[in-house]
Order: sequence, then structure tokens, then C-alpha cells
Amino acid sequence: MLRYALILFALPAMAQEAPPLKPIECYCTDRQGDRVELGETICLSVDGRSYLAQCQMSLNVPMWREVGPSCLSSRDLDTERGAGPPSAEG
Repeated sequence: MLRYALILFALPAMAQEAPPLKPIECYCTDRQGDRVELGETICLSVDGRSYLAQCQMSLNVPMWREVGPSCLSSRDLDTERGAGPPSAEG
């Protein structure tokens, strides 16, 4: 009986401590395959439609979530400022 008790107490001492686990890097990729970090927002174009999307986690999987209806381009900025396309009338 003493032999079994010694074995039971010795088992935890014989167990080796596991090395620390390396954290898994989660990120999204854009159309060119470039890395986009979690929380970053970019303009995505899918099937002819452009919209603002943010890299987020969903069920432990990185994914793109739509956060804006459309992307703002330099052409849109000119229109908002009142500048039209250049006229051919000099």
C-alpha cells in the first residue's frame, strides 16, 4: 500500500512543465494578399461594388465586416467641394 502511495505522490513531480504556447497571429488579407491587421478599415471592391470594410474576428475567424456604404475617393471629394470635371472650354 505504501508503494502505491509513493507512486501517486511522485507522478506530479515527474510531469514536465509544457513550454509556453506561441500566440496565434490573426489578420485579414486584401485582394493582393497583403496583410491587414485586426481593426483596420479599407475600401473593398467586390463584384463591382465598393464599400468600407473592417477586419474583425467572428467565431475565432478573421473576416471582413461592412462598416460603410461606399468608399470615398478623390473624385468624390472634388464633387463635395463643388469642383466639377475640367471643362473643355478653357
